[in-house]
Amino acid sequence: MNSISNFSEAAERLAHFYDNSKTEYTLDNMLSLMAYLGNPQDKYRVIHVAGTSGKTSTAYYAAALLRAAGYKTGLTISPHVDLLSERVQIDGQLLPETEFCAALGTFLSLIEGSPVQPSWFELVVAFAFWKFAEEAIDYAVVEVGLGGLKDGTNVITRADKICIITDIGLDHTQILGHTLAEITFQKAGIIQVGNEVFIYPQSTAVLGVIEQRVVRQHGRLTLADATSLRASRELPLFQQRNLGLALPAVNAALKRDAKPPINDAQLVQAADTYIPGRMEIIKIGTKTVVLDGSHNAQKLRALRESMRACFPDQAVAVMGAFAEGDGQRLDGALEVISSFATSMIITSFVSAKDLIKRSVATSEVASVAKELHLAVRVEPNSTVAFEALLQRPEPVLLVTGSFYLLNHIRPLVADRHD
Repeated sequence: MNSISNFSEAAERLAHFYDNSKTEYTLDNMLSLMAYLGNPQDKYRVIHVAGTSGKTSTAYYAAALLRAAGYKTGLTISPHVDLLSERVQIDGQLLPETEFCAALGTFLSLIEGSPVQPSWFELVVAFAFWKFAEEAIDYAVVEVGLGGLKDGTNVITRADKICIITDIGLDHTQILGHTLAEITFQKAGIIQVGNEVFIYPQSTAVLGVIEQRVVRQHGRLTLADATSLRASRELPLFQQRNLGLALPAVNAALKRDAKPPINDAQLVQAADTYIPGRMEIIKIGTKTVVLDGSHNAQKLRALRESMRACFPDQAVAVMGAFAEGDGQRLDGALEVISSFATSMIITSFVSAKDLIKRSVATSEVASVAKELHLAVRVEPNSTVAFEALLQRPEPVLLVTGSFYLLNHIRPLVADRHD
């Protein structure tokens, strides 16, 4: 029996599975592991969410809508911001530490006889699917980790699965492809036979690939429209867009299951759901601190528009770090930041979640930022960098660039929060 007492022990135990990560992505491991477990992922109805921008928020809203309608709902997201248990949520709640650790210990014992050795991500996804079945949920909302076609979540074969594909842009190009069409092909891979698919109107390069996949899989494609969305409070612009995409997908699932659609009261309730690290606004003294994990140009452009709407004519100072990866991600991201920020503190991080993640060298970020005429300070220690940010004269302070950075900063914010 695998006895795990706390989150630290859980992380230590799961770290042993880092070595099983692969450079070639396939579903072979996951298919074998899920078959060994009795395919729990096919024992409940699923909304599967892929895309480049907004997929985590869209997944949170879909789960919140189903929960508001009275259905027991599981949610698994990637990456988590603070706690590993964010990846196995039941009815909008993280499992208590003791319950999460006990369940994980049971699961690890259960898979000891499995014919495969899963990677960290495969194991955590399988654990979520297994726990959802144990909890006898009505619906699961599942966020893709990376891409879609070969992602570890893409083992759900039910024809009644609902797919949501959020806005697609250039990201993870070293793995998913260097064109929008190539990346869309990977994202659209979650569409299985008979699935209904929801997406906003996008470029012809994106829509053409998705339409082809839907036809090939004998599915159905719906182009969503959020212009008539009514919610309980003023949401940031990009969150209105995410809620507006989740709503018709959830209503389609409920209609298919002969259940009433989401009403206005339920929509208001779902709009108030808490989503960590997405345009999260906190007051510290006289400063307004915004935490957002946007890490590429497309996401940062959406963030910029929301920042301008929420804080018109207010100066913004940025603290940021970016995970190692695409060079174009860094250049494009900094170009967007330079268009609305007056200064930037460049910092660094090392973080362990599904893999060991390190930030781009501060010197490299600083070099690009200076070319864009940003006022730059380099402070590799993220704790010192955050304290320096709080001393900036700008009234609005933004921490962005990576969820892995937020993982280091959110505890500091909690200590200083008014």
